[in-house]
Amino acid sequence: MSDILKDPEIMRQIIMDHYQYPHHHHLKEGDDVLSKHMSSASCIDDITVQLVLADDVISEVRFDGVGCAISTASTSIMTELLTGKTVDQAKDIIAQFFAMVDERDYDEEKLEEAVVFCNVSKQAARIKCATIGWQAVTEMLEEADEKGK
Repeated sequence: MSDILKDPEIMRQIIMDHYQYPHHHHLKEGDDVLSKHMSSASCIDDITVQLVLADDVISEVRFDGVGCAISTASTSIMTELLTGKTVDQAKDIIAQFFAMVDERDYDEEKLEEAVVFCNVSKQAARIKCATIGWQAVTEMLEEADEKGK
């Protein structure tokens, strides 16, 4: 991980920037849009995440709804990371993110800014917040695989 991203103040700044100004924070209509609603019983998180898949590439990732700073920032960073990736690349990035959150070995380079959530496992109540958007994409990709998309 870049030494600059290890600085707690930089980590907070990145999280707050993505919370206050989330990327890809609007939904769209269309037959090509996959959509997944997620909510948390332990936090205010209630979001919908959308994917557009075209020729095995994630051309768009979007989300909207209400979320705490951790879920909003994590989902915002995720939208940036996964857009333009193949399904296999996206699955690998998602696996790396979950490995990090579970305190297993992971590839920091693949996670880019998402490494700011490396300490989320120290606050068990925040794990669901940090992973809610990532879980939505995981479920949509599994459903797409089942449908042969």
